[in-house]
Amino acid sequence: MSTGVEVLLGLVMLVGLVGIVVPVLPGTLLILAALLVWAILDASPAGWVVFAVATLLLVAAGVVKYAWPGRRMRDAGVPGRSVVFGGLLGIVGFFVVPVVGLLLGFLLGTYLAEAARRRTHRDAWASTVHATKAVGLSILVELFGALLAVALWLGAAVAL
Repeated sequence: MSTGVEVLLGLVMLVGLVGIVVPVLPGTLLILAALLVWAILDASPAGWVVFAVATLLLVAAGVVKYAWPGRRMRDAGVPGRSVVFGGLLGIVGFFVVPVVGLLLGFLLGTYLAEAARRRTHRDAWASTVHATKAVGLSILVELFGALLAVALWLGAAVAL
């Protein structure tokens, strides 16, 4: 396989990593697609083993991404609908205020949903902080799995 193709696939994976941190692009899917293209073009058993192990890492990170933060929010008493409302307002905020609108919209949406449910500023803010930490943890878990998968690919690409 040519070096140019591997560099291009590496750039796609880099864009995927950015897409995980800034949830505008489907980061994990971009990484998985680039890994699949690499395995097809490499056409070696080692390439397919790397693809399979990297896929397992990405799937495991995806499962943990939803289970662990979701449990922490449930333990803190934050319902999923507050996070969904925050996410929807975050999407609106992304288009209204470039760069920071996603975070501002998420915070405002989660706070408003929790203020309506909790009735006091202190309780609503505490729930908003818990929800924000859970979303941050979710992003870190997904990023960690993706970084492991990309590191595995990079090691294999250099070795093969």
